[in-house]
Amino acid sequence: MAFLRNAMNIFRSTKAIVVISIIVIIVISYGLFFYLQNTTESNIRNSLFEQQKQRQLDSTKAISDRISSDLDSIISRLQGLANSVYLQEGDLSSNKTKKLMKEAYLPLSTTFTTDRLLILNTNDISVDALSLKGEQIFAGVNFSYRDWVKQTKSTLMSVFSNGYEGRDGKYRIALTYPIVNRETGKYLGLVAALIPTIQFFPHYGNIYNINSQYLAVLDRQSVQLIHPLKTVVGTPFFGSYTQELTGHNTVLNNLIRKVMSGQPDFAVYDFINGQRLTTGYPIFEGGKPIYFVFVITPTATLYSQIDNVIFTERIEMFSLLAGVTAAIAVVILFLIRWSGALEREVKRRTKELDESNQRLEEANEQLKVQDKMQQEFINVAAHELRTPIQPILSATDILRSKNIDTNQRELIDVTIRNAKRLQRLSDNILDVTRIESGILKLSKERFDMIGEIQSVIGDAKTQNPEAKAKAIQITISTSDKSDVPIFVDADKVRIFQVISNLLSNAIKFTDKGGIVSISVEKRDTEAENKKKDVIVSIKDSGACISSEIIDRLFSKFATKSDTGTGLGLFISKSIIEAHGGRIWAKNNADGKGATFSFSLPLNN
Repeated sequence: MAFLRNAMNIFRSTKAIVVISIIVIIVISYGLFFYLQNTTESNIRNSLFEQQKQRQLDSTKAISDRISSDLDSIISRLQGLANSVYLQEGDLSSNKTKKLMKEAYLPLSTTFTTDRLLILNTNDISVDALSLKGEQIFAGVNFSYRDWVKQTKSTLMSVFSNGYEGRDGKYRIALTYPIVNRETGKYLGLVAALIPTIQFFPHYGNIYNINSQYLAVLDRQSVQLIHPLKTVVGTPFFGSYTQELTGHNTVLNNLIRKVMSGQPDFAVYDFINGQRLTTGYPIFEGGKPIYFVFVITPTATLYSQIDNVIFTERIEMFSLLAGVTAAIAVVILFLIRWSGALEREVKRRTKELDESNQRLEEANEQLKVQDKMQQEFINVAAHELRTPIQPILSATDILRSKNIDTNQRELIDVTIRNAKRLQRLSDNILDVTRIESGILKLSKERFDMIGEIQSVIGDAKTQNPEAKAKAIQITISTSDKSDVPIFVDADKVRIFQVISNLLSNAIKFTDKGGIVSISVEKRDTEAENKKKDVIVSIKDSGACISSEIIDRLFSKFATKSDTGTGLGLFISKSIIEAHGGRIWAKNNADGKGATFSFSLPLNN
């Protein structure tokens, strides 16, 4: 009996020691955990911030390169116009010249938001001019007072102007190319593209919300071309107005000066409403900086993202530690006899888990690198494709106007068709990249949908060779009277792109002598607020859509032809859905052709 009592006392003492030891171990473990966790989190926070900073600097460089590429494309188109046969002969205002201007202005206005194209004679008077619908046309205006005109005449070179306020109050930049006779070297005038900064730069980043990451651009005189605060647009950064707003911030001023000297840089500084991270990069043309782009990010948004990552990691680590602690306690209290085997098993599984995590991390990093390389390759490839296309088109247009035989003309026509195909391909790739990267921006305005459709029909009749060759009839009908406009609030350029794409597809699949009909109607939505939307339907009389692809018709590469990329319907779907609408297609009930439709919400 005494033996049993002694054994029981020994058991109780051992149990108390085990319990106390477990508690001490747990307390020490948690203490070390929180200490090491805080140290690790601090290191992670600093490391993640450095990564964010480098990513923003890389992103700023990419934006600079994209703007430079787009400006090159505009200059190339101006060069092609200036070197055309008619302008070289001094014909600046005939109907043939006007036709050339319209052909050059369409991509400038739709792709690059150029709102005016001018031809100036030697007296600096605009003898011919084009502008967006509803905008003032500057024909017959003397532009001799503009610096970009003086600079073009004096240098006989292309000019990227500083910012200036136009006659209509809009802030613009001007891109010019001199008209110089190649044989005599005589100056005949210039062609100029006028670009509103508030419409051009939103394609590259946010210029409206100052509380998130946004874009600012300066010209060579430090005048601000774009900024979320409209009052600073057109004012010099180092002027008293902006300096008062920035509090004469020395760090920011030094950053601006360094970037304007041609060197990319970054800075972190305290601002009026919080700390900022700003990265800057020059936009180079001909090896010289012409504009300067800055990306500004409130660091609170960066740290918020970093803290979310760290908090998730902390919860995961704490949960893992709590689970391991509970497991150890259970093992020590109830499975002492098997502690050795369990310890070996825990070590084995921990090692496997570490190795698995390491493999997962390595695979994840490889996927990130591959994704980044893929996106960079697509962007670079698309931009590099665009750069040589316009000179090729310009050169072939010039060659085609010469006295050449039929075989040579056919070869040149083949070159032109394939160059335009490459141009469409690069534009489509850039659109898809913007869509998949979530940077597709809409510049909404109020316009008449029926008038826009009539413009598309007019372009198709005059500029679509397939419509002419097939003698296709294009009709339009509305549910209301034809003279009653239907106004929508949308991105006019993008909606023009969607309608043009659907109409081109309808023409392509319609037989010779067929009919393509476009209908426009208002319809009550199914929502409780009884709002209306507008439905545009384009019906062709060609072949029906194959049942094999109709369900995936609006996905990438669902349909391809010798003249298309298989991206048009995917881009159209993304544009319509970005407006809050939808797009669909169905075969016609009579078994002839198909109808493509899309809807857009109406605010009135």
